[in-house]
Amino acid sequence: MFSPCIRKASEATFHGYCPCPARFLGLAELHNLNTMSTGSVSKSQQHFAVATASSLHPNTEFTNHESLPSLSESFDYFTRAYPQYLQTDQADQLRAQEYYHLSFSNHVCLDYIGHGLFSYSQQKSHFQTATTASSSSFPVSSEHTSTLGPPLIDISYKSVDFYSHVRYGGHESELELKIRKRIMSFMNISEADYSMVFTANQASAFKILGECYPFQSNRNLLSVYDHENEAIAAISDIAKKRGARFLSANFMWPNMNMQSGKLRKIIVSNKKKRRGLFIFPLQSRVTGARYSYLWMSMAQDNGWHVMLDACALGPKDMDTLGLSLFKPDFLVCPFYKVFGYDPSGFGCLFVKKSSTEVLKDSTIAKSVGIVSIVSAHRPFEFLEDSLIEDIETQQGPSAGVGRNNSTGPSSFSDLSVQKSSHEILKSHEIEEDDKKQKGPLSPEIMELRTAHNSAQYHLRKSSFGGSPDIDFMGLDHADSLGLLLIGMRERYQINWLINALMSLQHPHMETGLPLVRIYGPKIRFDRGPALAFNVFDWKGEKVDPALVQKIADRNKISLSCGFIQNILFPGNFEEKQETMLETRTTQVERAQGNNKKVKLKAGISVITASLGFLTNFDDIYRLWAFVSRFLDADYVEKEQWRYMALNQQTVVI
Repeated sequence: MFSPCIRKASEATFHGYCPCPARFLGLAELHNLNTMSTGSVSKSQQHFAVATASSLHPNTEFTNHESLPSLSESFDYFTRAYPQYLQTDQADQLRAQEYYHLSFSNHVCLDYIGHGLFSYSQQKSHFQTATTASSSSFPVSSEHTSTLGPPLIDISYKSVDFYSHVRYGGHESELELKIRKRIMSFMNISEADYSMVFTANQASAFKILGECYPFQSNRNLLSVYDHENEAIAAISDIAKKRGARFLSANFMWPNMNMQSGKLRKIIVSNKKKRRGLFIFPLQSRVTGARYSYLWMSMAQDNGWHVMLDACALGPKDMDTLGLSLFKPDFLVCPFYKVFGYDPSGFGCLFVKKSSTEVLKDSTIAKSVGIVSIVSAHRPFEFLEDSLIEDIETQQGPSAGVGRNNSTGPSSFSDLSVQKSSHEILKSHEIEEDDKKQKGPLSPEIMELRTAHNSAQYHLRKSSFGGSPDIDFMGLDHADSLGLLLIGMRERYQINWLINALMSLQHPHMETGLPLVRIYGPKIRFDRGPALAFNVFDWKGEKVDPALVQKIADRNKISLSCGFIQNILFPGNFEEKQETMLETRTTQVERAQGNNKKVKLKAGISVITASLGFLTNFDDIYRLWAFVSRFLDADYVEKEQWRYMALNQQTVVI
């Protein structure tokens, strides 16, 4: 059953194209391939490791940030080591044409992962079209049209029964229908097999499922996360309140390899039919570790319901899933709006139709994050405000909105007297309904309502809400590049970055104390484009990850912080293990206002960086150059003084 697919994937792997052979085939399948294929895999891995080691040629160690090669020199060494990277220049062209804000802002975005719906140029074009269409009704300031404007879509919370919504379907607008079909096509998910629900985010999807899953009878919740995750904390809290056990896979120090024997034992040892819910991510969004799809199959064969967390997967990774072989009962994936500009968005919760009956009604699930997708009306509201302000300027305070007489026309700056345009228009409608008592509307109000209706008509025509032709250019761009190109690009970038960071050594140290410590897989052909690391000073003390993140942000580099946990240390690691224990307040407790400190399992706060298909070599080089600044023993103190001089105040970092 696996033969044709495995053979093709193996051939691609040996030629250096398949982004995740072990993840797709599983270690057992790779082991069972013929001797020639196994030898080819080994040679391919060795060749890749040698190429990566030479990607910083001629130096392999740097003790001063000034000794780093220039960007152009580094890129030359990079492409010599990975000549196939030049075949991915289509991604660079897309970035230059459709996401040019990344170059204009000179900002490196390495702080989130997922799928962008729209491109920057698309959103800018949409806003310009909307403002142009409405300009015939009333004038629009050039200041307004020069900005990118609000997003193309927004979310609106709604109260519906999740079980009924999944089983029988619910009302969806034309916009939601288009988005749902496009997302399911992009995710390679069949509408015949799965239903989809829009949620506010990943955590909301987990909470909704947690409220409707029968933990009272299926009394186990098992997860595979090497890091603290807000969504897992939320669903585990729900499961525990219903008497279920929360179990987690463990990971071995220092490479964060999964302790597969223990996980296998948990999955297969319980002889009861109703095992519970197994939440499985194919990739760690913190360390970049990847796991085999076969864990899902093993869990389902042993009576577990499987929820696939696809939140850490990059574009087109779902194309490797092969849902004809591995069909999770539930799947979660997030979508954001514009990469590097607007990371807000929504989540999607997919439910396999044949698994719907396991769910139950829940009144709580009605209020935990099911949403509708709507057209963003803020461009129109913005124009309404402009129009009302113009009328006020002509009519004075009697127009209905407070005016500061000392400053001339109303600036809408005093919130105590400010009214939104919707409130004003609503009050006008009330006046009209009651016109027998108050008399006819004034000419000014009639003019306002006429302009309102005209602008609304034009904006609706030019918005997604009223048009069947919806372009999701962010998804289209990922489709145009494809899995192989994206995988190749990300693989070369993440491995070069790891090699570059590990080349930084503190000077004058006999032992060659490294500046950076990597957590999780290091240089590997099959690893995800995410990285967890910490920076250490010349005395071997860790620099607070939050401090590094803040300084990076001031250098226009966006990073994230995480907390890796569920770590198993070797027996001779007792002393160091104690120093790594951190007393923390869990995210669920913080959300509930509980400030009591609780000791978690041995864990480590880390800095994280995530690469995507729009990340280019300039981005990873800038991160390397930034981290190298910490080789200067006084760098942090210099940063504090620099910002104090600029802002004339002490800046806590």
